[in-house]
Amino acid sequence: MTLSQLFNHQEFIERHIGPCEAEKAEMLAYVGAASLEDLVAQTVPANIRFNRALDIPPAQREADALADLKAVASKNVVNKSFIGLGYYPVLTPGVILRNVLENPGWYTAYTPYQAEIAQGRLEALLNFQQMIIDLTGLEVANASLLDEATAAAEAMAMARRVSKSKSNQFFVDSRVLPQTLDVMQTRAEYFGFELVQGHPEEAGNGDYFGVLFQYPGASGELLDLTPYIAAAKAKGALAVVAADVMALVALKSPADMGADVAVGNTQRFGVPMGFGGPHAAFFAFKDEMKRSAPGRIIGVSVDAKGKTALRMALQTREQHIRREKANSNICTSQVLLANIAGMYAVYHGAEGVKRIAARIHRMAAIFAHAVKAAGGKLVFDRFYDTVQVELGDRAANVYAAALAAGINLRDAGNGVLGVAFHEAATTADLALLVEIFTGKPADIATLDAAAADAIPAALKRESAILSHPVFNTHHSEHEMLRYLKKLENRDLAMNHSMISLGSCTMKLNATSEMIPITWPEFANMHPFAPREQTAGYLEMIEGLQQQLIAITGFDAISIQPNSGAQGEYAGLLAIRRFHASRGEAHRTICLIPQSAHGTNPATAQMLGMQVVVVKTDDNGNVDMADMRAKAEQHAANLGALMITYPSTHGVFEEGIKEICEIVHAAGGQVYMDGANMNAQVGLTRPADIGADVLHMNLHKTFCIPHGGGGPGMGPIGMKSHLAPFMANHVVSAVPGAVAGQGAVSAAPFGSASILPISYMYIRMMGAEGMKHATEMALLNANYLMKHLSGHYPVLYTGRNGRVAHECIIDLRPLKAASGVTEVDVAKRLMDYGFHAPTMSFPVAGTLMIEPTESESKAELDHFIAAMLAIRQEIDKVQNGVWPADNNPLVNAPHSKADIAGEWTRPYSREEAFFPLPYVLENKFWPSVNRIDDVYGDRNLICSCPSIDSYQ
Repeated sequence: MTLSQLFNHQEFIERHIGPCEAEKAEMLAYVGAASLEDLVAQTVPANIRFNRALDIPPAQREADALADLKAVASKNVVNKSFIGLGYYPVLTPGVILRNVLENPGWYTAYTPYQAEIAQGRLEALLNFQQMIIDLTGLEVANASLLDEATAAAEAMAMARRVSKSKSNQFFVDSRVLPQTLDVMQTRAEYFGFELVQGHPEEAGNGDYFGVLFQYPGASGELLDLTPYIAAAKAKGALAVVAADVMALVALKSPADMGADVAVGNTQRFGVPMGFGGPHAAFFAFKDEMKRSAPGRIIGVSVDAKGKTALRMALQTREQHIRREKANSNICTSQVLLANIAGMYAVYHGAEGVKRIAARIHRMAAIFAHAVKAAGGKLVFDRFYDTVQVELGDRAANVYAAALAAGINLRDAGNGVLGVAFHEAATTADLALLVEIFTGKPADIATLDAAAADAIPAALKRESAILSHPVFNTHHSEHEMLRYLKKLENRDLAMNHSMISLGSCTMKLNATSEMIPITWPEFANMHPFAPREQTAGYLEMIEGLQQQLIAITGFDAISIQPNSGAQGEYAGLLAIRRFHASRGEAHRTICLIPQSAHGTNPATAQMLGMQVVVVKTDDNGNVDMADMRAKAEQHAANLGALMITYPSTHGVFEEGIKEICEIVHAAGGQVYMDGANMNAQVGLTRPADIGADVLHMNLHKTFCIPHGGGGPGMGPIGMKSHLAPFMANHVVSAVPGAVAGQGAVSAAPFGSASILPISYMYIRMMGAEGMKHATEMALLNANYLMKHLSGHYPVLYTGRNGRVAHECIIDLRPLKAASGVTEVDVAKRLMDYGFHAPTMSFPVAGTLMIEPTESESKAELDHFIAAMLAIRQEIDKVQNGVWPADNNPLVNAPHSKADIAGEWTRPYSREEAFFPLPYVLENKFWPSVNRIDDVYGDRNLICSCPSIDSYQ
């Protein structure tokens, strides 16, 4: 072998893809394909094949890719940030950093739809909700949203749903964070709302359906909002307060000031700035609004034995049920980051966070006193952490001196500089800042003795926070470590077994991809840092954009959307802006196939579009006759088609190019949902097929982990005619974006700190590896499908009886014959050590299975064995061997609590707990029995119950 061969630059491809060469050959023979190329030819329509190599560099070894990215990261200049504006340096407790953020037991889990094997994550999220309830004083909190700006926009939309006011105007505090206003303006335009800005005292002067106040203001100003809230509510407005989570530790709560809703960002509770994200926003509200609120809510219920158990409550509000009538298109929370923030409160407890919050304010107060003592002038005398100083002509020199000392300040304009103190600031930082601003050395002890607090007595918090035992038990590292491990053990994640969720693409999240996100060069960058300090970030982002352009065929990529749903919104937004630029704003009809994701119609509705549903035929494809008829009928007003490819039914539709041509001929644009891109990379390109815009789930195809229900990223690719309408940003302009195009997310590049994951994935796989991954996704899916098809009906197949990267098995005939439901099968799979496939989507009564390319043949065979064993169990029920109301399926899952005590069931303990030999070797124990969903919704409790109830 040559030296080059010995270095094996393609080593990572073999790490990422599960089956070895011998196993591939065996699997190909079983499915009846001569080679991978033959399988692809049988599966992917010839007229959309991309028959050349992707224009991306060859594969790199893990060590080489990490070294190269480290060199890029080193081009960032990580100054100490005192910019503020909603983003602050933090001190992430090491025990949380290592055991949550860097732990695949937490970051590779999926959204907790199967609650029995997600009790750890659900408890952590309930802690988060309790923390937010305590800090805001409101009755209910959801399990997080994407960012503060999104949360504020969602609050505005909710205000319109619940307010009795007939007004179409929404009042926004002129002291709001600029990025929040930017996103709200984008949303308001297509909701048909008029935003009115003004000082809080003006909120009661007009007729508004809602009002939003910033607390403290973006400039640091601290006002008691009580009279302004009262005045607005007296006229029928819903009152929303956008609050700083750390400030709420020290300040009067929004509820105590009369607020109906409180929103904000929990980044300050231990989550690195990461150039803008990911961070968990919070959203708290009064109890009567719970069915109108966006996002997920974790609720307390009971299991089949009456034991306390947790679940996602009120799921009937979600997009997969309500479609265009959904409260929001946002179905992703930021679970991993919410868990970090909640655990920060668990670890520090009430006294710990009070000490941190008090320290931050004390430093700000000492700094302000020093400036005033030296003859300086403050813009505001009442503040929490942010001090603005009027410097006039001196401002430029002071700003430059701070830069030279490695400190970033906020230039507020007009000779005013802002200094925002934070948890990571030290006494030395404080002394240096005092010297820079006053020109005199600082004696901090003397200044401390003389400085008065700057929080008015009426605004100091008096109500208790974090009094629940969970926040007062785990303060030693031993106890915290064990608590985290206990919760981790209750969750089934990818580090235990395959999660075969169709449409969700739960593939390998490689360690080498994850390592860079905690590098200080990426983790500790403020999103509004001076651009000359962010060269490494911009180079990495541009590199990722070029990779995605090569993979998709589009002309431009917008990185800003920080979830798939946000990507849908940004893509359809670009289409609406494009039509308006041509004098065709009336093109508001959106064609959506019956099989589409529920977020598609919800997104169209949010953009003021009218959804027209296109039928699917008996084979699950778009009904071409109905497609032509609907396009012709609505040609004068057709704005867009939203379509998923391969289809949501898991097949490559033969007519996709014709579908795109029909829409274009009628004057519309084609939006392609990129949920199934894992079946396209290297084999087809969406832009070549005919799509005008596409969102890419980086947390699916491109290996960012799902994090238990977030984070995610949903960049969009656009043809050149749509590129001028991508989202920009009011604070920090996006390179290549056109001025005046409003933002869709709080930060210019969304959740930028997780982009290195996808960048590393593509670099380590290279052109050949990316294509091979797609081929193997097809092989694994068809291998699994053929094994199951003799025992379960496969609902849809394409040409030659092939499926794409996923398949749907139909349980409805078995349900009719035996009474066993798809829910029973999903719960029984837990006893076999597996998370269920996607249940009842896109067709009720089915399971959609996606194995991905990363699963080994052995793991696929275990899953197949489990499904075949379950099929035999269904036969026993159908044949009367087991009673219909007392069998392993209807009693599943079997928890640890079922081991002890008398066993009177008509099947053995071994059949219940260890139904196949492999299960004994790697048993996962559900911590609760089947959860009562109806009880949980009828008795909605969204805060922490007593510890005793978990025993």
